[in-house]
Amino acid sequence: MILMKRTPLSQLASVSAGQGAPKDNEFSGSGVPFVRAGSLKALLSGKSESELELVSPEMAKLRKLKIYPKGTILFAKSGMSVTKDRVYVLQNPAHVVSHLATLIPKDCVYVDYLRLALKHFPPSSLIKDLSYPAIGLGDIENFEIPVPEEFDNQIRISHLLGKVEGLIVQRKQHLQQLDDLLKSVFLEIFGDPVTNENGWDKPEFLAIISSMRNGLSPSKAGAYKGRVYTLSAITGDSFREIHKEDIFSQIHQKYYPTPNDFLLCRGNGNLSLVGKGYFFPSVSTDVIFPDTIIAVSIQPDTINRAFFEALWKTKFIRQQIENSARTTNGAHKVNQGVIENIKIIRPPMDLQNQFAAIVKKVESIRSLYQQSLTDLECLYGALSQQAFNGELDLSQVSMPKLPTEDAITVSQGEQATMPAPVVQTVPAIHLPDNDSLLPALENAEARKTLIEEWLEAYRTQLADTPFLLQQFMELAQSRLAEIHPDNDFVLGTSDFEHIKAWVFEALATGKLSQVFDDAGNCIELKAAIEQSLT
Repeated sequence: MILMKRTPLSQLASVSAGQGAPKDNEFSGSGVPFVRAGSLKALLSGKSESELELVSPEMAKLRKLKIYPKGTILFAKSGMSVTKDRVYVLQNPAHVVSHLATLIPKDCVYVDYLRLALKHFPPSSLIKDLSYPAIGLGDIENFEIPVPEEFDNQIRISHLLGKVEGLIVQRKQHLQQLDDLLKSVFLEIFGDPVTNENGWDKPEFLAIISSMRNGLSPSKAGAYKGRVYTLSAITGDSFREIHKEDIFSQIHQKYYPTPNDFLLCRGNGNLSLVGKGYFFPSVSTDVIFPDTIIAVSIQPDTINRAFFEALWKTKFIRQQIENSARTTNGAHKVNQGVIENIKIIRPPMDLQNQFAAIVKKVESIRSLYQQSLTDLECLYGALSQQAFNGELDLSQVSMPKLPTEDAITVSQGEQATMPAPVVQTVPAIHLPDNDSLLPALENAEARKTLIEEWLEAYRTQLADTPFLLQQFMELAQSRLAEIHPDNDFVLGTSDFEHIKAWVFEALATGKLSQVFDDAGNCIELKAAIEQSLT
């Protein structure tokens, strides 16, 4: 147990708010960043403050804008952003909009402890009327949070929670990287559906549809109680078992989804969610789908499910949906007529199946990452609860050695402290010279062949060390410079995309495998050990 004291924020920080935003034509190409309420989401996702709108010193003086110091904590105090509970720490001095509360921490509080406390005790709890979300500065000043009486314990708690927070950020990055890799593989195999350079068959969606039906609306006067999926079931990164109980006037069998049903969102206030959908993964016997969802029954064997789900996420499909959506009472909507007229591409089934095999490999990795993320989030929740209740035994948590600068610096990417990388011994790798080197500098196809040869050489020389994309890129670039020092050629994005596609193919064929590294608490790619028969 550690001694904690509930302390109002006014004793821990100077509480105020930002100022009115300049007009659009008053920003410039240089100066001090201006942080808006809408900036917090991007900043917490890793966007640099230097990428925000900038205010010149002359305009700041004319507008009498205050500069808030590095280490100032920001969160929304008015508008719908208040409900998002985004808490951000300035990494550099900046101007701040009036919709944001500003907390300049005093010497008695560790900046990251205050950030984590506001994450655990969200400011949105101070909202008095959700119809008009706003928080008064007086309420913020009086808002109490538990603070360890010993300053060092603030640092220890921050360090401990930051480690777990950092692992959570890593897992989310890994999941995003898997999504990005699948998009790259899709483009590598099928090309861009917008330009359809491969000339694939391009029918309307109707060509593979057997039927469509809208879901069931609830009825306050209904006599039947039943479980119904919510829109959240299909608006995430995959189909999720999210449902609720409601009352209906009738419940027919047609409202229960089947494995051939592609469930998509009929309408939403967020245009990017309209038309989003997934195949139903099983057979429902006790949960129906609502009137906000359209079930599109696909003809069996006309298209590969994994291919179709990937196609449906492309810009090619999204543009058609968003261009056809109609707005009613603030909601964007599509109907069955819009859906059936959407153009799709239908490559040969063997290519679709090849892509599906890669998706299966990726999904096996994703499930491990997703389970790890779930476990880490549960761990963080439990540790956070114990920490702010004073129930953690911090006697075994050593004080981290932090430079003075770190006392007010919080890292980007959900502002979590990332764990130190595990250092491994890397064997000497030699990428062979051959006759295709010079042509590879001038021709993309020749370069593709060379890269494949070098990837195979790299893989076979790894022994037990991990396969690292970045390391291979550096080795390849270095080898090109070594052999042709007078040529300033640099490997580009298309080369990187080809390398990623090769990795997925290697996973599918067994040349590479996924191995869990206990020390680094992550999944690594390792070269498969090949043995010859004697």
